[in-house]
Amino acid sequence: MEESPEPRTGEQAGPPAAPVREPVVLTTERLVLRAPRESDIDAIDAACQDPEIQRWTVVPSPYRRSDAEYFVTDLARNGWRTGENLVWCVFERESGALVGTQGLALRAGRTDTAEIGWWAAKEFRGRGYTVEAATAVARYGLAELGLRRLEWLAYVGNDGSRAVASKVGFRFEGTLRAYAEQRGRFHDAWIASLLPGDLAD
Repeated sequence: MEESPEPRTGEQAGPPAAPVREPVVLTTERLVLRAPRESDIDAIDAACQDPEIQRWTVVPSPYRRSDAEYFVTDLARNGWRTGENLVWCVFERESGALVGTQGLALRAGRTDTAEIGWWAAKEFRGRGYTVEAATAVARYGLAELGLRRLEWLAYVGNDGSRAVASKVGFRFEGTLRAYAEQRGRFHDAWIASLLPGDLAD
């Protein structure tokens, strides 16, 4: 997930959001989404060896077990404690296997706008799981947290993530040139948004 530019002149930040101090579990027909635990470190480490995850996200490359440890015990834990970066591991209900991750990161200096992001383990792609999980996270952010706007960004060329965003209902707004940083390099990025009124009943 990328850092936000400064708000434009005249934008209202809105009332401060109360920190989310207790992780929230989300469930769908086929999935369970919960905060990462130390018992998930091995599965996260294994999934993030996938070159496609390293290509299209900001996970370290090469990816080491210590990176998975940091993700679970520092980034995700502190994100939930402050309410600024909510991270879920996504599991298949039937098998209990790790399907991927989902996240909601509040925009810097804003309490009413967040960026959604995800990755999916390669063996679970093509089953609609990421759409199912992202829809649950989007609904939670807009309906439960009262966010005004959700943003999705991806490096130009990430057609898989774009297809997911489209199926969730995000509306594409354009291309941001040299916007999204990844390991010291800035990429052109697609941007799309989802507003409360876009949610299906």
